[in-house]
Parts: sequence; structure tokens; C-alpha cells
Amino acid sequence: ALAVAGRQMGHDLDPFEIMGYRSAIGVVAIVLAALVSGRLGQIRATHLPMHRRRNAFHFSGQVLWLYALTRIPLAQLFALEFSYPILVALGAPLLLGERLRPATAMAAALGFAGVLIVARPFGTGGLVAALACSVGFAGSAIVTKRLTRVDSLWSILFWLALIQMVLGFGLAGSDGQITWPSAGAMPWVIVIGLAGLGAHLCLTRALSLAPASVV
Repeated sequence: ALAVAGRQMGHDLDPFEIMGYRSAIGVVAIVLAALVSGRLGQIRATHLPMHRRRNAFHFSGQVLWLYALTRIPLAQLFALEFSYPILVALGAPLLLGERLRPATAMAAALGFAGVLIVARPFGTGGLVAALACSVGFAGSAIVTKRLTRVDSLWSILFWLALIQMVLGFGLAGSDGQITWPSAGAMPWVIVIGLAGLGAHLCLTRALSLAPASVV
């Protein structure tokens, strides 16, 4: 849903504007859901340096992903984007203290080599951006795993949306202009906001239940 919506609106808004609107929808949805469920008190201003690191990784990866989305075929984008679980599997033992068996390490290394052979991300800027976005997503997943050990799901999602809303609109407005979505683009903006938030809800919950390399 995120890819379809992003491609539909990629020529109306730039990646920073998309991130700003997507995250604004996330802030509203999280606060309303927390109010209704009585969990607003679980949103705390603790561990903010870790939240900032997590969101710097994810924001960079997502902007690169949106840039690549309108410039290369979806098959190449997804092949390169989903190399990030391989990077997480290789980084988790060093950064999270998880165990990595030799066979798993070899499989991950061969898998990453396979991605590079098939997608060949060495030509256009879109291909390079797609490969670079996987590094951002891997860093985000590793820091998110650390956050699940010390903070609530609601707090992680709230700071995700708020920090990236500020980054998105701040960078989008650096040229003195922020484009308002057209009537045709607005439904896609809502889709991308809710789909992105739903994906992060599932991923964060999964990381709280299982090792990052498994997730």
C-alpha cells in the first residue's frame, strides 16, 4: 500500500513533503488511539537521544526510498530495500548481543551478494538511493529493538511520528515553499500515512517479542 500510494503521489509532492504529511497523520492517529484506549500516560519524554537516533536512521532511509520509488522499477527497489534484514542479522550480534551462528552469517552474506548481482545498484541515482535506504532501515530496526527494551510501544510510535513530522516539514520548507496536496493526491496521502503507521506498529511489536535477526 505504501509503494502504490507513494508512486501515485510522487510527482505531486517531494519526498520531504510526503514524510511531513505522512507523519502528521501518524501523530493524530496515535494520540487519538492512546486517548481512546487510556494509554496516553505511556507516552513519555524519556530516552530521547535514542529516539532521535532511531528516527534519523529511518527518516534518511525513507526519503531515499521515496526518491527511488519514482525512478526505478518496483522489482529493483524491493530487491534492494529488503536487503536490510540481512544487514540487521549481521549487525545484531555486534550491537544487540544476539547470537549469530556461522551458517546464518554465511547465508546472510550470500543473500546480500545475490541482491547485488540481481539488482546491480551501480548505475543511476535511483539504484544507489535504493541500496542506501536499506542501510537506514537496518539502523532503524536495530535501535528500535533497543528501544523496545526500555520504552513503551505507544511512546516509540509517538516520537517516531512527531520527530519525522518536524524533519519532513522543516526540510520541505527550507526553500520557502511547502506544497499542499491536491484533491486527487489527498486520499493517497491518507493511505501512505495509515499504511506507514500500521507497518511500524507491526514491526515494533514484533521486535519486542523476538530477536531482531529473526524479525
